[in-house]
Amino acid sequence: MPQTDFKCDPRSLRSQTSLRDALVQQLGAGEDLSRITVASLTDCAGLTRRTFYSHYKDIPDFIQQVEDAIMDEIRVLVRNIGAATLPELYHSIDELEPAPGAVELLEYLAGNRDLIGSLLGPGGDPAFIKRLIDLARDEISGRMQTGIFPAVLGSFFDYYLSYVVTAEVGVVQRWFENGLPESPKTMARIMTVIAFVRPGDLYGQPIDINVPAYGMKLLNLQLDDTDERNERE
Repeated sequence: MPQTDFKCDPRSLRSQTSLRDALVQQLGAGEDLSRITVASLTDCAGLTRRTFYSHYKDIPDFIQQVEDAIMDEIRVLVRNIGAATLPELYHSIDELEPAPGAVELLEYLAGNRDLIGSLLGPGGDPAFIKRLIDLARDEISGRMQTGIFPAVLGSFFDYYLSYVVTAEVGVVQRWFENGLPESPKTMARIMTVIAFVRPGDLYGQPIDINVPAYGMKLLNLQLDDTDERNERE
């Protein structure tokens, strides 16, 4: 389980771990994150409120620090995936193998399934999901722009990136909702290829689109729309 960097003596770490375990227990029992209090958390953890306040200012600070520790570790793993080149991805798909780094990321998520699953669940933290999406965008946007000219595509690239990242996070959420029935390696294989599935592929009727050409046409239409609005104003 992730640990914060400060106050790392054994007794402090045990207290922080107990509090995180109590958070998981309460969320797992159906409690909504917004209704968790210091009193309920410390009672569940078998600790005093004084112990809680020796580590955290309040519940939002506690949640923030728990999530920060998770994000720090996920960022490194996502960065490894983002470093993969298209030839490497194509090779992985041809060999029915996961993208480089994908198994390690999913093994980390599965290894912390109670905590991460609680935060992703219905009573968890919607902001945590948003942070995951933003983290993934930050880490892979630069790599995805290699070899293209995003300025030509305009907002098309931005929405495409949001679509891909949000979809991948949604797949992870669904995996957790299902109880992680697939192994991390199987899920990594699925997620490696799923972003390349085009509408119609599953029906044997793929739609082939020249995306750069479409993006340039879209940009021209946007410029025309802007000119028309300026003329009306």
